[in-house]
Amino acid sequence: MTWTEMQPLLSQACWDTLYMVGWSTLIAIAGGLPLGVLLVLTDRGGLLQNVVVNKTAGQIVNVARSLPFIILMVALMGFTRTITGTTIGREAAIVPLAVGAVPFFARLVETAVREVDGGLVEAVQAMGGTTWTVVRKVLVPEALPSLISSATTTVVALIGYSAMAGTVGAGGLGDIAIRYGYQRFETGMMWITVAILAVVISVIQFAGDRAARGLHRRGGHTGAAPRLRLRLPRSRETAAGPGETA
Repeated sequence: MTWTEMQPLLSQACWDTLYMVGWSTLIAIAGGLPLGVLLVLTDRGGLLQNVVVNKTAGQIVNVARSLPFIILMVALMGFTRTITGTTIGREAAIVPLAVGAVPFFARLVETAVREVDGGLVEAVQAMGGTTWTVVRKVLVPEALPSLISSATTTVVALIGYSAMAGTVGAGGLGDIAIRYGYQRFETGMMWITVAILAVVISVIQFAGDRAARGLHRRGGHTGAAPRLRLRLPRSRETAAGPGETA
């Protein structure tokens, strides 16, 4: 197979892979971030301590993470058909990719949030901050460098998952490697897809690491405690001024 014949196939495969990974990442972050924070808040000693909720959510995450991705795709075929109307193609692949990535990212979020200094949480609570304020002003901002690293790890894992999804007709670089590199013995096509995946993963890892380091330098975990403006009642003596009576 010549390069002229390979180029359109590889271009479409790259786009399909980025499409699947991009949408799956967005869904994973939207679902995994609140789930990971919930696991921290409902744990023993957490702000919303609830053992039942914590154990239930934790077990769901553990079961979902324990399934190999290829088995997860097969197990979710009925659900995928209900959502997308088909079980093949890039749109269908997004469903198992997202379902597999949400618990994966949630555990990484849980680990990142647990690293936040508890003294900052106590300071915000002492100033009258609510649980939502603690999450919005302390937990997420302070854990942001680690969260970006976690998102980078998730994207890299999703690229590997998307290659496996190609074995069941999902498209992308994995599909090209299987159909041409393996089934048709096009060794050149196989090595080109491997090289493209290596370059894409390296670029994503570099960008994620650089973004995380940039946030660490600008503050990160060592940043100052968040400022909350709380209006405190003024005493009568303060209101009247020194040496005066109300």
